[in-house]
Amino acid sequence: MGTLSPLLTVMTDVASRAGRSLNRDFRDVEHLQVSKKGPADFVSIADHKAEEIIYDRLNQARPGYGFMMEERGIVEGTDRSHRWIVDPLDGTLNFLHGMPHFAVSIALEREGELVAGVVYNPATDEMFHAEKGRGAWLADRRLRVAGRKHLDESVVSTGMPFVGKKGHAQFLKELHQVMPHAAGVRRMGSAALDLAWVAAGRYDCFWERNLQAWDIAAGIVLVKEAGGFVSEIDGRDDPLISGNIAAGNEDMLRELQKRLDAAR
Repeated sequence: MGTLSPLLTVMTDVASRAGRSLNRDFRDVEHLQVSKKGPADFVSIADHKAEEIIYDRLNQARPGYGFMMEERGIVEGTDRSHRWIVDPLDGTLNFLHGMPHFAVSIALEREGELVAGVVYNPATDEMFHAEKGRGAWLADRRLRVAGRKHLDESVVSTGMPFVGKKGHAQFLKELHQVMPHAAGVRRMGSAALDLAWVAAGRYDCFWERNLQAWDIAAGIVLVKEAGGFVSEIDGRDDPLISGNIAAGNEDMLRELQKRLDAAR
């Protein structure tokens, strides 16, 4: 891609700044202050610092836009047509255990439609970005979803409900339906990066239930702009609202959906 649009320039710059803060804390992760939000659900000072950077910078760049943020929650803006959807650190558990698979996720919603997304892994310095009508990119490389057509030659990504979250029995039924028919199933612990990797063709498809909008908003833009498809698992219209999402190319998504339907 040539020069970034003004919007993506802002978003990638903000993600880079937050990523630098996360990398500094990642190098000293054993000394981080960590608190528990719920069973197996943690938040660290690193999350809060990254979110403050993102909030302050986006506010400066686009005054009046609203926010939906994992730690800060809903912030109403004076401009009701635009809203940032932000996860400052997707993959917190990986981060806290020294695993270099986590991301900053920033999406922009305009008039209720997702129009831009950035997913940045500061540990690997991979910046995935997309804007409606302008394609999906990893740095300067155009992304396309994988072209495989059959589940038995695919690598499928998913997320497992951790302790304290609903859906264990449903997930095991779905895994039992998918796993025997796929070449491989992976669970890496960051939905934002799972979707970015679908956009990049590293994964053939992805499914997970009970996610939050900030986990998947940017990734949805990436997959769609890379030529992929995104659906709600149970046939409703909007995975951003339900939190139940499946993604891949058209053929893979059809096969994956067939297996998930059989698990109901």
